[in-house]
Amino acid sequence: MDQYLDKFLAALASQKGYSENTIAAYRNDVTQFSKFIRNQHGLAAGTVEVPPDVVEAYVDNLQNGPEAYAASTVARKIAAVKSFFHYLNEQKIITADPVARLNSPRVKKGIPKTLSKVEIEKLLAAPERAGGSKGLRDKALLELLCSTGMRVTEIVDLRLDDLDWEHHSAICRGKGERQRKIPLGAATPALRDYLEKARPTLVKPSSPATLFLNHRGQKLTRQGVWLIIKEAADVAGIGDDVTPHTLRHSFAKYLVGKGEDLRRVQELLGHANLSTTQVYKQIGVSREEISR
Repeated sequence: MDQYLDKFLAALASQKGYSENTIAAYRNDVTQFSKFIRNQHGLAAGTVEVPPDVVEAYVDNLQNGPEAYAASTVARKIAAVKSFFHYLNEQKIITADPVARLNSPRVKKGIPKTLSKVEIEKLLAAPERAGGSKGLRDKALLELLCSTGMRVTEIVDLRLDDLDWEHHSAICRGKGERQRKIPLGAATPALRDYLEKARPTLVKPSSPATLFLNHRGQKLTRQGVWLIIKEAADVAGIGDDVTPHTLRHSFAKYLVGKGEDLRRVQELLGHANLSTTQVYKQIGVSREEISR
């Protein structure tokens, strides 16, 4: 089985345009399944003809085993395994698809966590206490996340030439290499301060042309963004569960709450399907927050 995994992942990348992070998630999930059938059922590493009952046992282990994953995680792992076997079947590597009748668990979509306008103001003010280049960088990063709703991968991949100062916008490369233009909005002043006063002090001869750099002059990583948000949230006193997606959800919430056309919100967020955007209609925004 493992011998076909790289070909499967290459097909996902070339045919569906999945990101490196998505490809890595598929690799981890299929590898977990492969280890399960070897360790729990004694199937050889090269086995591709897997009986349906073995797949069902794997699903049961995910749901009721020692780790007992959440329904959403189980659904993701099953989807990865199903996709892998569909590929093997299409390539005629296997004679029968063992997941043909396998159903994924229903996952109830919860209402996304968002921040209030006051909490966002506290978060954006937090980096100012640090001062210096780090404070200016973190301020610009948080302002951009809150003003554009970009995903964390999108923001760390932003390059200097992606910024269009004439139109106060940025070219964002989303999932599947889809591009969209997003207004910089209220993030413009903080970005200018960072570029004029902070980024030049972070640049090294080996620095890439990405917008945000770390203290070593290298591209800021996804983990680095998470740590910046966590630090700012701690300073602001707004809890320890604030993530990049919390800011993305908050951005969408206020757009929908102010009456922005749902198709426009979909376009700004880079959602492939409008149904993904419609969840924000369930989140209420107070009249006081809209008027701020």
